[in-house]
Amino acid sequence: MAIEFVYAEANDLKKIVETYNSTVSSRLVTADLEPVTIESKQHWFNSHNKTNRPLWIIKYDGKYAGWMSFNSFYGRPAYDITAEVSIYLDESERGKGLGNICLQKAIDESKPRGIKNLLGFIFGHNEPSLKLFYKFKFEKWAHFPKVANMDGVERDLIILGLRIE
Repeated sequence: MAIEFVYAEANDLKKIVETYNSTVSSRLVTADLEPVTIESKQHWFNSHNKTNRPLWIIKYDGKYAGWMSFNSFYGRPAYDITAEVSIYLDESERGKGLGNICLQKAIDESKPRGIKNLLGFIFGHNEPSLKLFYKFKFEKWAHFPKVANMDGVERDLIILGLRIE
């Protein structure tokens, strides 16, 4: 399995948004209830950098497989040592073990970027993602019961954390 992580460029935003939007209807991964637009994600895209908030395109056997990013936590400078990791795989690439490779990459990339705490924001009913993060020794750092309303069903948000030493 040949997997490559390359920094996202402006022309990748369309594919990033398509991959993100492919998860909206499942009500498993994102709190967005409707597909987002490229324009609405431009500021988010621009907030990434190669130093400590990277946004990578994931390539599997030379073709696009998804994306992964480090996002700022709470948006204030004192929290710069903490980042949320997001992993979104193309529909055709899910279930192939790429999530394991991506999460290991995120852990490996944290310390050199000054990140001491890596977080995952995961819905309580998203068993595959919870299982993945727990496999990598993430612990439950917060539980927000019934904070999301998804088509009349209230959902929990779990924040999993890993201290990077």
